[in-house]
Amino acid sequence: MSNNTYQGLISVIVSTYNWPDALKLVLTALNNQNDENFEVIIVDDGSTSATKKMIEQFKTVARFPLKHLWQEDKGFRLSRARNMGIKEASGDYIIFIDGDCIVRPKFLTNHRILAKIGHYVAGNRILLSPKFSNTLLDLKFDVSKKSLAYWLKQRFLKHINRWHTLLTIGLNSQIRYKHARKWQKAKGCNMAFWRQDLLNICGFEEEISGWGYEDSDLMIRLINHGIRRKSGYFATTVLHLWHKEADRSQEQNNLKRLNNLMKSNKAMVHKSLLLQKDES
Repeated sequence: MSNNTYQGLISVIVSTYNWPDALKLVLTALNNQNDENFEVIIVDDGSTSATKKMIEQFKTVARFPLKHLWQEDKGFRLSRARNMGIKEASGDYIIFIDGDCIVRPKFLTNHRILAKIGHYVAGNRILLSPKFSNTLLDLKFDVSKKSLAYWLKQRFLKHINRWHTLLTIGLNSQIRYKHARKWQKAKGCNMAFWRQDLLNICGFEEEISGWGYEDSDLMIRLINHGIRRKSGYFATTVLHLWHKEADRSQEQNNLKRLNNLMKSNKAMVHKSLLLQKDES
């Protein structure tokens, strides 16, 4: 690593809801990281006791500090769940992934190299097929350390939708800054921020309920606040387990809110746990 590489603690915030089998594969992959200076915070949007039981069992083998934050199930409240994680995070740098996204061993190492003051990092994902996903879950099979040759074979078998972004290319390339003001196509399942930048805009907008655009809202407000985007492609790709599409009944309402945001220079939220002052 160069002298400019971030050396401090990284907080990995993993969102989950009632899918402990997938979450266990995600935690197993995090256990295989080359990096050792990180914590994991699971933000749980109201799962049943099965998830808590799995997490407690995993703590006995975890190579990292592991916290479980739970909120009552009152519908899709991902923004509030993630804000819980931001509030609890001890690291100056925060990476968000979803509880169905498997990372490879250099995921944190590469994120650490990409971290730069004044920027957030937007990564991408590879989609696993339904059949392949179900096989991994049924067998509890850890694929996080598999070689590029293994994944090339899965591409030929059509078990994944792409292969090339698993390559690590140009970690220090200036092309990573090409779309500095572009929030589109960034994936909420794989993104990284300086914690202070998130605190400055009070995190995720909790008035956004149901599926859709809470991550886009965050990134637009960060850009309005002067923070720029840096690409995490060809460095931080995650492997996304297939699942049925979430309820999108609130998508149009959330999109309308996003369109209104794009017409403004707003950076702050209306509602957030991070607006609340801690009692001393």
